[in-house]
Amino acid sequence: MAHDPRPAPLNDANLLSRLRDWRAARESEMHADLFDEAVELPDPRALDLVLRVGELLLASGESTEVVSESMLSLSVAFELPRAEVSVTFTAITLSTHPGGDQPPITGERVVRRRTLDYFRVNELHTLVQDAALGAVELEGAIARLRAIKRARPPYPNWLIVTGFGLIASSASLMVGGQLLVAAAAFLATVLGDRASAFLARRGVAEFYQMTAATVVASCIGVALLWASDRMDLNLQAGAVITGNIMALLPGRPLVSSLQEAISGSYVSSSARLLEVFFTLGAIISGVGAVAYTAVRLGVNVNLEDLPGADASVALPVLIGAAGIAMAFAVSLTVPPRMLPWIGVMGVMIWVIYAGVRAFLDAPPILGTVAGAVAVGVVGHALARRTHRPVLPYVIPAIAPLLPGSVLYRGLLEITLNQPVEGLLSLSEAVAIGLALGAGVNLGGELVRAFQRGGLAGAGRRGRPAARRSRGAV
Repeated sequence: MAHDPRPAPLNDANLLSRLRDWRAARESEMHADLFDEAVELPDPRALDLVLRVGELLLASGESTEVVSESMLSLSVAFELPRAEVSVTFTAITLSTHPGGDQPPITGERVVRRRTLDYFRVNELHTLVQDAALGAVELEGAIARLRAIKRARPPYPNWLIVTGFGLIASSASLMVGGQLLVAAAAFLATVLGDRASAFLARRGVAEFYQMTAATVVASCIGVALLWASDRMDLNLQAGAVITGNIMALLPGRPLVSSLQEAISGSYVSSSARLLEVFFTLGAIISGVGAVAYTAVRLGVNVNLEDLPGADASVALPVLIGAAGIAMAFAVSLTVPPRMLPWIGVMGVMIWVIYAGVRAFLDAPPILGTVAGAVAVGVVGHALARRTHRPVLPYVIPAIAPLLPGSVLYRGLLEITLNQPVEGLLSLSEAVAIGLALGAGVNLGGELVRAFQRGGLAGAGRRGRPAARRSRGAV
């Protein structure tokens, strides 16, 4: 009977076997004689491929830990001897040593532009898996990488912009805004996004782009608040600003910063956390300036009537939670087949949050941690089961708990000469954000601890930081 040359279909057993082969190859390389007489130089195309895959993964929003593991897996698959990888927030370095009297060969790529694109992350993830399982040769991998770079996202540009606006309108529904307010939130966020894109095309720094987006949206919210007060419409106009804040809050770098700190990448973690605080600074600057101006112009801002969903599980709130998660996913170009799972996880995190607060009389932080841990467990389990990256699952799913209303309250309290209360509210918003990131990563660690195999997509069962920890062998 003729031998079938095709690779075995992808399954957990094959992936685990490939990971074991990878680890054995690494250990044999570490103990091999560096001065063998017969030396074969590595293929420079393989070196370039590994660097370009790592660069595109990092630029598209993947964490440095997964980028490093993916590059090491490709290095083994395409026989780069004794490969070492260094990935930071902006630079990628790959070094391979042929042995003998040959010097090491080192290449580097610098990421200068970042565009969150989870469609590309997913396609690159599949490419790395296929290469690790021997299902694609070097020429085929190079051709697939070119196709991925040229591929268009699964959604047209107008739909991605629409998804961004739907985040704000869904958030405004969650916090008690009516349909008119939701429509205003959609319009305000889309106009703010277009203002940001206009400045980006002219080379203005991203900090000022974010500030401009919040200023435009906040002006529309304040105008609706003024009209509601004059015409006695009783609208939750503040929900427009709350929705815009939630659309701009940096959920992805927050989760990634904590994930990289846990994995031992402290330099990248610090850089991502600084990115989070700069984004928060831009939001605070824009909303704060508009709120201060509105109060001085006599717009009636009442702290007792601010929007908020509290712990409600009413149908509009649940629809808003699912809508935020799925709209967030569309804005990040998550593949369409993943959207139903993300919508379910968005409802799940809110129901757990509301349940913990209602039945245990717990503070918001504990409810946030409980919901985030559940999303982390489900997201990582789904990623392993489907052999897809985890970030496209978990990043949109945490969107319903992003602290937009708390941040807005804090800014208004500072504007209305209540600095102590305002700073406490801002501190609560930061704490909720950190709780989201920590909870998601804790869920991932629980999955890692009780399931076999490495991270979904490529790499080892353990991680370097774990090997350096106390008690590791």
